[in-house]
Amino acid sequence: MARNAGGSNNNTPKSNESSTSPAGSAAASAAAAAASAKHKRSTSKSRTFSFNLSSKLILDKWKTLIGCVCLAIASYFGYLGYLETRVNTPYDNQKMVLRTGLDDPERYWGSYRPQTYFGMKTRDPHSLVMGLMWYTPSNLGPGGHGIRHWCDLGDNLDGYGWTHHDGRSFGMQEIHDLPFEIKTSFVKYSSDKQYGGDWTARISVRNTTRAWDRSISLIWYVALDDRTNGHIKYVSDDKSPEPGVYGETQGLGEFQVRFHAVKGRILHKSYLSTVAPSLSMLKETIFSHFRAFANKNGNRFIGLPGEIVSQNGLPTTNPEPNFIAIQITAEVDFTLDITYQSTSGFSLGESIPKPPTGRAYTDSLQTKINEFEMRFENTFQLSAKGYATEEIRFARNSFSNMIGSIGYFYGASRVQSVHTQNPVPYWKAPLYTAVPSRSFFPRGFLWDEGFHGLLISSWDVDIELDIICHWFDLLNVEGWIPREQILGVEALAKVPEEFVTQRNSNANPPTFFLTLRKLLSQHKEQLSHKGRFATLERLYPRLQAWFNWYNTTQRGEILGTYLWRGRNETTLRELNPKSLSSGLDDYPRASHPTDRERHVDLRCWIALAASVMAELSTLLGKDDVKYYETASYLTDNELLNKLHLDPYSEHYTDWGLHTDSVLLKHPPPLTAQRPGAHRGGAPHQQPEKRRYTLTPPDYKFVDTMFGYVSLFPLLLEQLEHDSPSLGKLLVDMRDPELLWSNYGLRSLSKNSPMYMKRNTEHDPPYWRGPIWININYLAVKALRHYGKINGPHAETARKIYGELRDNLIKNIFRQYQRTGYIWEQYDDTTGEGKGCNPFTGWSSLVVLLMAEQF
Repeated sequence: MARNAGGSNNNTPKSNESSTSPAGSAAASAAAAAASAKHKRSTSKSRTFSFNLSSKLILDKWKTLIGCVCLAIASYFGYLGYLETRVNTPYDNQKMVLRTGLDDPERYWGSYRPQTYFGMKTRDPHSLVMGLMWYTPSNLGPGGHGIRHWCDLGDNLDGYGWTHHDGRSFGMQEIHDLPFEIKTSFVKYSSDKQYGGDWTARISVRNTTRAWDRSISLIWYVALDDRTNGHIKYVSDDKSPEPGVYGETQGLGEFQVRFHAVKGRILHKSYLSTVAPSLSMLKETIFSHFRAFANKNGNRFIGLPGEIVSQNGLPTTNPEPNFIAIQITAEVDFTLDITYQSTSGFSLGESIPKPPTGRAYTDSLQTKINEFEMRFENTFQLSAKGYATEEIRFARNSFSNMIGSIGYFYGASRVQSVHTQNPVPYWKAPLYTAVPSRSFFPRGFLWDEGFHGLLISSWDVDIELDIICHWFDLLNVEGWIPREQILGVEALAKVPEEFVTQRNSNANPPTFFLTLRKLLSQHKEQLSHKGRFATLERLYPRLQAWFNWYNTTQRGEILGTYLWRGRNETTLRELNPKSLSSGLDDYPRASHPTDRERHVDLRCWIALAASVMAELSTLLGKDDVKYYETASYLTDNELLNKLHLDPYSEHYTDWGLHTDSVLLKHPPPLTAQRPGAHRGGAPHQQPEKRRYTLTPPDYKFVDTMFGYVSLFPLLLEQLEHDSPSLGKLLVDMRDPELLWSNYGLRSLSKNSPMYMKRNTEHDPPYWRGPIWININYLAVKALRHYGKINGPHAETARKIYGELRDNLIKNIFRQYQRTGYIWEQYDDTTGEGKGCNPFTGWSSLVVLLMAEQF
């Protein structure tokens, strides 16, 4: 047996070896090939396995990577979606307002429609509304011109406003529409009724000249909001010859509205029961349905046609009317009583109390007037201070028109953030608030409301706390409150489209901290009763969020600096781009807006907010350290001077990219005009003026704009009593060539290059010279503060305090006697009222100036 099958064998014969060699070779080759093939297959399998494993790992890695990318993209877009929703997401689900509607029956009904000359509604989101219109046939013009309904500057009335109003139970108003004097009043009677009780309203008209029209047409209407759940019906029958409206709504239950002629002769009666397209179109609906009537004597009257249940001239799918108006044309002198009687909650046959009319109403109204006048004197003590009867009447009217102008609105603002491509609706919410002007600004403004609260809180702490609660229910999750509240169709109809959208990057002065400071310093005892302390506890986290929003979103590049966001950096229409968010609108800032600006007034507002937050935190037992530290840092006079005190003028100023060398002028025409090209054709329209910068701006103190902004360290009492800068401000404040006038402090120095300059071709100067009462009130308050602290400037402060306070009171009273109105602003050279009227928002602070209540 061979030891090695593949080797030679010596014992094998030679011949035999030779004959078998080719076959062995082939076998060996075959075996080798087979072995090689097997090895290759084995290697190939190994390589294939290795490749498959690597491919699988690589594929898994790619899948993981793609998954992570998709997740990141989804997270990114999800985050963008989250950012988009933040602007219209409420702060939380807890409401500040706990008692509203029928939960607070005393304030359920009220004159909560300040945009109308006289209107009533409830504090329900979708309240039934009532109101007054009037006209004389000789003044009736196209489109309803001559019909008085909404307060309108164009009506050119000789005066109107509440003369008595307590904010709760009654009000009395005088309207002078020559030749007529119209008095409107109402008194509420609760009688323990479960639907807010009853009330009586009175409309009295007398001719004050005896020379013009002897008749007037009065229209009282009842209307349902688009979403009011209820119905109304006109009634008049033999058993009850006086016309009326019966109805029922979810909030009011069943009710009756009746009309009672108390004095005078009715010439003609008519009514309209129809479908009005909107609460903002009630006057237009009336006018479109006017008809001519003749009585049996042949006398012709304009009247209403009765039942016209149609919409836009076509039958409506809903035959139920949402608008009923009763017109009474009467010979003056004439008095009409209108009663609202709640008839729900009584069993069949049970006697239902009726609100008083005639002599009984006169007596109850007089009782209310006497109580109001006594309370007014106890609150403000003007008689004790020696004011004359006419001056006290003026102060009473000013106060009454502010508190009587408190409205109740419901709707959703239109808002936008940098994360939303288009404006989005805010959440729907109610707002109980005073308004600056019934004719021009009949809606809520954030920075105005803090000033309103200074007067309202002196009269009724609970009304003011309720107003604050309503405003802070509008706080979003970011800590932002829209600065202008345009809620509901009636409010929206009064606002130009360009001002409707509110942007969440834009602030407004946090003046509610002024109100809170007054509550904490002067009404602390009242706050400890009736659950008011609990209201402050609920308010506290919202105040924290509000403060944090200001302290972060409005922060400047350097620690301790702030700037009002929202100035237009690219506009060429404006001489100095407005800072609407500051509340001072066209007050001149740095000529070329940038993010490096420093605004001294905003720094002072945030310092005030921090100090009030510190005081409130201490009162509530919260952590107050950070607020005290922030307030201390921001009121540090050395740091304030470093950032905002111009070393040359020694005035506090803004800092930014600025040049005084700007002007407005028409740009040159694009093409040359041929001589005589305009003859016989349309005149060439000159392009609008635009701003031209004559000298390049550079970063510096805006030292040529001495005015209200420069005074803020004094106005908010943040200067040390012995500061040389305080002394300098007092001297310059009293300089007639700078801010001083015989009528108050002008808003911008006479030597400023922007003094009384138009900001655009179409915008007259607003905060560039005229006198504003809110800032003058702060100045008088601050002067009194510094005058009480012994120091080098106390005597000067006391002297200016007396002069400035006297000038303001005398001029506002003088202009009221001359024109019948309190005004938005006053001319710094003549003292005459300017802007809109009546402006019984912060201009009513004249009452506190008279009372010396700060």
